[in-house]
Formats: sequence, structure tokens, C-alpha cells
Amino acid sequence: MAKAYTPGLRVSSRSVYRTRRALPTAGKVQVAMGDRVQGSTVVAYTQLEGDVTPMKVASLLACPPKDLPGLMLKKVGDSVKQDEPIARSKGVFGMMKTEVKAAATGTIESVSDSSGMVLLRGAPLPIQIMAHVPGRVVEVMANEGAVIETDAALVQGIFGVGGEARGPIMLACKAAEEELHEDLIRPEMKGCVVIGGARMTAASIAKAKSIGVAAIVSGGMDDADLRDFLGYDLGVAITGSEKCGLTLILTEGFGEIAMARRTFDLLASHKGREASVNGATQIRAGVMRPEIVIPLDAAAPGAAESAPDTGGELAPGVWVRIIRDPHFGLLGTVSALPSKPAMLDSGGKARVLEVALERGGTVTVPRANVERIET
Repeated sequence: MAKAYTPGLRVSSRSVYRTRRALPTAGKVQVAMGDRVQGSTVVAYTQLEGDVTPMKVASLLACPPKDLPGLMLKKVGDSVKQDEPIARSKGVFGMMKTEVKAAATGTIESVSDSSGMVLLRGAPLPIQIMAHVPGRVVEVMANEGAVIETDAALVQGIFGVGGEARGPIMLACKAAEEELHEDLIRPEMKGCVVIGGARMTAASIAKAKSIGVAAIVSGGMDDADLRDFLGYDLGVAITGSEKCGLTLILTEGFGEIAMARRTFDLLASHKGREASVNGATQIRAGVMRPEIVIPLDAAAPGAAESAPDTGGELAPGVWVRIIRDPHFGLLGTVSALPSKPAMLDSGGKARVLEVALERGGTVTVPRANVERIET
């Protein structure tokens, strides 16, 4: 029997979640195998070299480059502060001397008697990598970082902006179909991961940012509102590095679209629990979804183990989400996989599947029009 496969996203009440926490360059790892860590635990740290500021000191002193070393007030390796004199000309009969001051704070890295340049190296930039999620260290990567594992409820969204954030879950909307308006954002939501329902409005985003909300998770938003929030059009397929002061995650997509009821119910069931979110999204090769991770203890609800990975196979009973009109956003389970291509309304033929919708009824759609929801 032929099999069908499709990409999918995860909406799981309990799964084994692993995250790789690594430095961009070699550094020192601060955790050991088996350690228990919190989201704020520093896993590893390093220092990146500071920026280089080149200065044309010989030209400023109006002297030949070969004379520069003898006119320097500071030697290689000395620390200097911005506007501190670093070189002085001999002047005329000891008078009318010219001084050159440091253009930046740092260390004298080099003095060239061939180019007449002085290079100032800025202070090192400390880099820390935190665990992001509470859990256990299951792998240590020497000089690089560690892998953290935890049992967690996991929701993957469609699109997000903003980086990693953490905070307790607080509900703003009472239903998955309710829009997230400004008046639903309250002062006590400061530092929280706020759960909306359908579209989040521009006013609600602005108020959440002013209050200090850590993140908003909702069904959708207008693309014009996203452009206004960021102040520019997103032109790349990778997000997560935006410095926007608030992480936004869309669980369904752009437009006036409600959060899937199943997703809303799962998030609502963990009201008050600490969540770790990341808006980073990569659309193209190496797809990366924005995530909401809710670490669980033994007493938390959910299946004992995550469902086995079936590699994206479509089969009867598998949960899917329809991703194209006229049934965009509807959830259901695969009820049948006809082996022969079917005639579409457009007049073309395609392989289809039948979906038993969560809200009731059955629809037939092309197999390319669904994505698998892994539970």
C-alpha cells in the first residue's frame, strides 16, 4: 500500500523535550552531566573580542609613519580611555605640539611604522548561554555548551518574532475565537506569557509592550500590524533576533484567524505554570518553528510518553490542519486516503484525503493542503 507524508507541527500535552545550548565560539561550560538546571542557569560563557577602531595617527600628527612609534605616549598593550592623549608631536622648538586623543576606550593593539595606523581594541563582550528551560543536563559539549532535557507540554506555532522569553502563563481571552483587544491586557500581566485567542490587535501589542509583558501567543495578526510593530518589513526567512521588547507567536497564521481549540485548551490547562517561549522561525531549509515549552512535573497531566515519531506519515486517525482555502485553519483527523487521484473543482486531478473535522463533518482536500499535527 502506498504511503503519504507531509510536514507537520507539534501540539503535545507531554513529550520529552531536548534543547541544545551552545556558544558561538569556544568558552567555558559551567554544568556537568546529570545536573538539574533552571531556565536562568548559565550553562556556558565566553568573551568575544571587542571591536577594532583604526586611527590614522601619523596623518593627524603630520609626521612620517616611521616616526610614529617614537611619538606615542602609550605602548602596545596599554589601556586607554576615550579622549585620553595617546600620541604627541615634537612641535616647533618644543612649542605648537599636536596631540592625538583616543577615539574609543580600549587597548592599544598595534602601532604601525609603515602605515602610520594605530589600532584600538574595544573591551571584550561577555556572552552567556542560559538553559532556557528547567531540566536535566543529558550531554555536555566540551568548550561549547550542553543539551538540556525535560518533560514538557509543547506547542509549535506558525510564525514568531522576538527571541527567547520566560514567564508564567496568563490567559487574556476566554475562548479561542475571541480577539485579543487592548482592554484585555492588564498591568498584572507584566513578565507573563499572555495567551490570546484569535487575532491580536496592534493596540493590544503596544499596550503589552508598555506594561512589560514577556510574550503574546495568539491565533493570528495582520501583517501590516507586524510591520508597524517592528518598524520595517521582514525581508529574510529567519526571525528571532529582533530587538522589539516583546516576543510574538502566531499559532495559526496571518489574518483574522482563531487559535485552534485544541491548542487553546492545552495552553489554558497550564495557566499559572512557567513557560519558556522562543519566536525564532525559519521558513526554508532546516525549518524551525516558534515554540511554547511548558516544563512538567510528574503530577502534571498528559500522556506518560511522547508519541513515536512516524516521520510525517499520513494515516487514518492522524491529526492534521488544513492550510489552504476554503477550509484554511480547520483541524481534524484523516478518515480515508483514497488510492486514486480525484477530480478537483479546478478541473485538475490530485491525490486527496478525507478529513473528519473537529467541528463535525467531513471534507475532501488535496494531500498537499494539509500539515500533520504531531501529538
